[in-house]
Amino acid sequence: MKADAYLFGQILGTHSFLLRGGFLQPDMYSEIDAQYFLPGGETGTACTVLASLGVHVRMAGTHIGKKVAPMLQEFYQDKSVDLSPLHYTEDDGVMDYVVIAGLARSPMGRFQTLFGDDTRWWNVPKEEDIRGCRAAAVDPFFREESDLTAKICLKLGVPYVTIDSPHDSFLHKHAAVNVVSGECLHNHYQGMEKENVMALLQETAEGLVIITSGGGEMLYGRRGQAIRRMKPFPVEVKSTLGAGDTYKAGCVYALLQGMEDEELVRFASACSGIAISRFPLPLHPPTLDEVKALMTGENHFAAENAEE
Repeated sequence: MKADAYLFGQILGTHSFLLRGGFLQPDMYSEIDAQYFLPGGETGTACTVLASLGVHVRMAGTHIGKKVAPMLQEFYQDKSVDLSPLHYTEDDGVMDYVVIAGLARSPMGRFQTLFGDDTRWWNVPKEEDIRGCRAAAVDPFFREESDLTAKICLKLGVPYVTIDSPHDSFLHKHAAVNVVSGECLHNHYQGMEKENVMALLQETAEGLVIITSGGGEMLYGRRGQAIRRMKPFPVEVKSTLGAGDTYKAGCVYALLQGMEDEELVRFASACSGIAISRFPLPLHPPTLDEVKALMTGENHFAAENAEE
């Protein structure tokens, strides 16, 4: 399958649990309103969203185990997502578990253990999988292979989006877009004012830098520019799971369409706004018509398809 975009990174089987009546409390019972086992991870979710937006995507990254593979293959069989670069293993596969209640969510997994040694549980990117694509996205989690993906993109002239890449990283310096979350600010720039971090990121970037803040205003800009600001679109929040991954997907779509910076940020924000208005996101990803409707203020659709 000819692909418009290549995505490299985390592809998981996500067990999600939507709670009724608020988030977990110690020693208190919680009612599960809905639960699912669906594709997740920063790359898995972004691929789902891009396919919904009409993009042909090729995904690579996490090795796929025997408990994840059947679900993944069935889910994508009727979607414009090429799974051919994936490597399948005989272990159960990488999964996470996410508890959600409104704005609060708590992911659980075994990633500290997985990253605790030098074992590689992800693909090595191949130039032939990226050649011919017009945009890419690279998660920063996979050590040398993440940087290698970026280097192949640069060699082939394929602009890429990355996420949460610090100012001194190869991924950040050469990215077309680096989307930095509040979690990254906490992990790498604790104690620094957000505007000061933004200035540092701009100074060391060849492309566009965006700092997101959940429901707060976004900062964005390029080297040599003043910091620009934008508020997210107001929506009723059903679940925040996948919001950042959807934002990344929106940036990839915007690159494919040649959008200018302000339009790119608005488009990605609208994609993310739709994502948080519904659950589960993989079964109800934003469509292009929905994104355009939110951007023009016709956001009556926001609660449609949300799981009651």
